[in-house]
Amino acid sequence: MYNLNIVLVEPQIPQNTGNISRTCAVTGARLHLIRPLGFEITDKNLKRAGLDYWDKLDITYYDNLDDFFSKNSGNFFFFTTKGKNVYSNVSYPDNSYLFFGREDAGLPEELLVKNPQNCMRIPMRPTLRSLNLSNSVAIAVYEVLRQWDFPELASEGQLTRYTWD
Repeated sequence: MYNLNIVLVEPQIPQNTGNISRTCAVTGARLHLIRPLGFEITDKNLKRAGLDYWDKLDITYYDNLDDFFSKNSGNFFFFTTKGKNVYSNVSYPDNSYLFFGREDAGLPEELLVKNPQNCMRIPMRPTLRSLNLSNSVAIAVYEVLRQWDFPELASEGQLTRYTWD
């Protein structure tokens, strides 16, 4: 089994975190939330976005980035509009941590400048600011899982009222 980790650094919008929690639940990715958060975990918007999945999450909370780094090691990848590397041109090993920053500010540049080779960019038009955070996480998660051949995920669905046969 592979270990995929999603790290949200100071997320501000509960609906985004709710959507990301749902993505983590259906893919088996672990979710790491780094405080301060821009909402309470009990926020109804957060729960509504991931309501049926909240109890399926493997989630850990940290007081700040120093707290996170003191408790975790692995392969760190920092997703940012400032990155020089296209996210799909990188091979993601087991125990990868995909970092995403605040919706309004991104990841701290102090973190990025120390890790230039691991700063990933999702290509987009240069005249626009960025993709939605939950969309960016979904794109990155599924690229990693594609590279890993979608471990433990169902690759075929079933019809409700009919059969494929």
